[in-house]
Amino acid sequence: MEAHDRRWFLVRLMLLAGSTISLVRPALLSSALAPKMQRRDASDEDLFHDVINKHSGPSILSKPIGELIADLGISFLGTPYVAHSLENPGKEQLVVNLRAFDCTTFVENMFVIARCIKLGTASFDDFKKQLQFVRYRSGIIKEYPSRLHYFTDWVGDNQQKGTLADVTRKIGGVPYRKVINFMTTHTASYRQLFEKTYVDEMRVVEDKLNAADHFYIPKDRVAEVEADIHSGDFIGIATAVEGIDVSHIGLAVEKGGTIRFLHAPLSGGAVELSPGSLAAYLASHNKQTGIMVARAQEPRP
Repeated sequence: MEAHDRRWFLVRLMLLAGSTISLVRPALLSSALAPKMQRRDASDEDLFHDVINKHSGPSILSKPIGELIADLGISFLGTPYVAHSLENPGKEQLVVNLRAFDCTTFVENMFVIARCIKLGTASFDDFKKQLQFVRYRSGIIKEYPSRLHYFTDWVGDNQQKGTLADVTRKIGGVPYRKVINFMTTHTASYRQLFEKTYVDEMRVVEDKLNAADHFYIPKDRVAEVEADIHSGDFIGIATAVEGIDVSHIGLAVEKGGTIRFLHAPLSGGAVELSPGSLAAYLASHNKQTGIMVARAQEPRP
């Protein structure tokens, strides 16, 4: 994301966060990292089946789900960035797009495809059901506020559903004391928030988030905890921008003993892998203050 809407005000928040990102294009990657590029002209359903077919077999199933998520993410290197992909007019509905991502949809889709592989559910309908389960509060689509817009809300709801665990505190996180209210104080940035009812519902969500305890790892301590971050972990990047919990999300990927950052950035225009460590990536962005870390759990049939 460059940040949250986690999708609708991506552009505005990127500008607020002052983010600039160095692009690592697939052509510049070593052969060990170079992905087999997805068929960009294929339908979402065809792309899904392509990916499932390429990541099948006993050796794949025996991998921890985090490693599978990282492998899937690498296979989508170079996929174009798109903003506002979930902000369709009309009634809230599930949006599927494997041809282009913002930072949130990139993470969600890699997570969901990995869950499908692990569960042995290879139909496109199964994929859509899993995507809805991860993206919406309690897995139920109601109206706009039922989507998990804030990263801390997404993590908390999915932890309750058993799909992931917030490991930030466990690996050295400290209290993250910040008022979360960006959506209700910037309603003009969200087309759907012209409805007062939705604003009121989002205020209830924010109040619950503000009543909960949140933790983060300050950026100057990320290098110290790198050994405790696993490939495929979900990384939420805390920000100095007022009212928002994180300004961007992506995946941790371990390469050569170093944790790097795999993400879909607005500024780079495509899914990319940081050339250096996650800690170095954070150090190059003044308004990024640290990270939150969540870890996928092995799905149960």
